[in-house]
Amino acid sequence: MIELHETQSTILPTISDNDKSHEKLKRELKSRHITMIAIGGIIGPGLLVGSGTALAYAGPAGALIAFAATGIIVFFVMQSLGEISTAIPVSGAFTDFADRFCDPALSFAVGWIYWYLWITVLANEYNAISVVIMYWTQVVPQWAWIILWWFIFLALSLVGVLVYGEIEFWLSLMKILAILAYFILAILIDVGVIGGTYIGTRYWQNPGSFADGINGIAQVFVVAGTLYAGVEMVAVTAGECQNPRRAVPRAIKQVFWRIVIFYLGTIFFIGLLIPYNSPRLLSAQSKTAASPLTISLQDAGIRTAAHIINGLIVLSVVSAGMSSIYVTSRTICYLGKTGRAPKFLGITNNNGVPWPAIFFCNLFACICFISQGPGGAGTAYTYLINLSGVSTFIVWAVICLTHIQFRRGLKAQGVNINDLPFRAMWYPYGAYFGFAANVFLIFFQGYTTVLPPFNIISFTISYILIPVFLILFFGYKFWKKTRWVQPSQMDIWSGRRVVNEEENNTKNQTIWSRIKAIII
Repeated sequence: MIELHETQSTILPTISDNDKSHEKLKRELKSRHITMIAIGGIIGPGLLVGSGTALAYAGPAGALIAFAATGIIVFFVMQSLGEISTAIPVSGAFTDFADRFCDPALSFAVGWIYWYLWITVLANEYNAISVVIMYWTQVVPQWAWIILWWFIFLALSLVGVLVYGEIEFWLSLMKILAILAYFILAILIDVGVIGGTYIGTRYWQNPGSFADGINGIAQVFVVAGTLYAGVEMVAVTAGECQNPRRAVPRAIKQVFWRIVIFYLGTIFFIGLLIPYNSPRLLSAQSKTAASPLTISLQDAGIRTAAHIINGLIVLSVVSAGMSSIYVTSRTICYLGKTGRAPKFLGITNNNGVPWPAIFFCNLFACICFISQGPGGAGTAYTYLINLSGVSTFIVWAVICLTHIQFRRGLKAQGVNINDLPFRAMWYPYGAYFGFAANVFLIFFQGYTTVLPPFNIISFTISYILIPVFLILFFGYKFWKKTRWVQPSQMDIWSGRRVVNEEENNTKNQTIWSRIKAIII
């Protein structure tokens, strides 16, 4: 049922919540779920371990520069994504927006690229959780732990989105508290209260602030992009959120503080406590031993540090694994519903769970077993995982492009931007900057592979996804004879939701009720 809602400047047709024929997924995620997913949803083993790799590549100052620069790009990407997702909260998110505002071929290409990105993340989580659990016991082989967690993740994912929201809420809360506790310990260690030795900025002086100049910073851009990947998850959850007009803008606004506090904070503190040339950052075989958080706590004499960080990594992997299944299954579900993947993948049950998509994605994540094979199987698995490195920048560039196109559509169809529930900061400069910066990083991230001595394998891994993306785009375009969408013909209406009673009463809520809504 299409309803017309008159505003001061234009008439906006929106789709009522009572008519969900276009969207079979359940809108059960609450504001607190979206908020916590935004704050702690992607704090995973990548940050706990990958931050040490960044430190080794570029040194403390170089790593901070790369993470800060990438963080600025992420901020504008999220501003662009937040504006569209709040106005049109659909589960297809930017894959849907690329179809509406740009070209169905772009939706096809970015959808499959994004799906593969999260398949590799999910496969990595299965390997990670098996490794960290084996820190405590070697009785059960690694492949058996992978199988056990494969079924656990599958069962939890099939229960429904509300269960995912609750699990993510509490796991994210525990991760946030643990990271903040580490920051406090790091300050006490640095000033000598714990460990008895004043460190200060010693390691910034010797071995120094930069490890390999601009080359080191360039390598960290890939690490930073990989660790930041997932911030766009908020747009995917918007399609299953009860109140996206409140939850999504709140989550978008918190992205900046999450970047400053958790990512830059972690890089800053490990840079104070560990020299970038520490062999433990590179040569350790166990993911736990390689964690810079573990190294810094052990050096300070906190003997239980390994167990503490190991437990934190387990929580992070469970959280990241659940999120990976959620995002990749919703992405392929949308592609299935729109005929850009096998149609059975678009099926949902009565509870709104896309169970064929979940099975399909979890099945493909079994590429993690390749690492358990003999000979060069481990190397082959590493290649499969690293192939997705540039995909994050491709997805972010598409998000900014769809936002630019969305604004063009609004202008062509006479819609006042003041009618939008959330407006991106500093448009159009932020959107164009985000698009240009991501296109630059797509090519810049692997430039060190062309320096002597040239390594054809590293070069291929860094850039192979670019021709793959172009083949997907142009192949689908020629096959389906698609055309670039004109601003006057854009579908900027489908999926808009009526402002419900909860949203209308928001301004009348008491302070206590608002606090209660966030906590409970």
